[in-house]
Amino acid sequence: MSPSMARLSWWYERLLDTLIFAACLLLLIMTVMIGADVVSRNMGGGGVAVSNELSEDVLYLMTLLAAPWLLRQGQHIRVDIVLRALPVRVAWLLEWVGDIVGFFCCLYFVWYGYLITRASYSAGSINIKTLITPEWWTLAPLPLGFALLGIEFIFRMHRLSAAKIGLRDDAVSAA
Repeated sequence: MSPSMARLSWWYERLLDTLIFAACLLLLIMTVMIGADVVSRNMGGGGVAVSNELSEDVLYLMTLLAAPWLLRQGQHIRVDIVLRALPVRVAWLLEWVGDIVGFFCCLYFVWYGYLITRASYSAGSINIKTLITPEWWTLAPLPLGFALLGIEFIFRMHRLSAAKIGLRDDAVSAA
């Protein structure tokens, strides 16, 4: 890996470490909130009215924050039983196909996420539940999360091009 790409990769990894930490904090906050809701309901307090709604939003946000880090660590879902049964060069080529398809899917979701976020903002759409919030607040993390995933796919392809031909060693295997 070139020194500039290695440095960029290092900084990107620090960003992903920060995002996974934020996702973990959100999980902690959500757990405490749900616990407080349950205790409050059981004590006759009526519960925390916004806990269900906020839990939904936090789960969505945690997923978008954690996904690029999980992909970088090779901790995403990966069924490689077919890859392990194929000749090494064919499996390596399929690794490329997977990364390229993943990258283009991310580009699509960045584009589509931007379009729906912009449309929601322009229309002034709001979510009316327990909380009343602009809808675009919920939609805005989608293109950002997929942009980060797309960047990670670029790094994955760069690492794949620099490695010897064969299956990745940065992914968890079912084997």
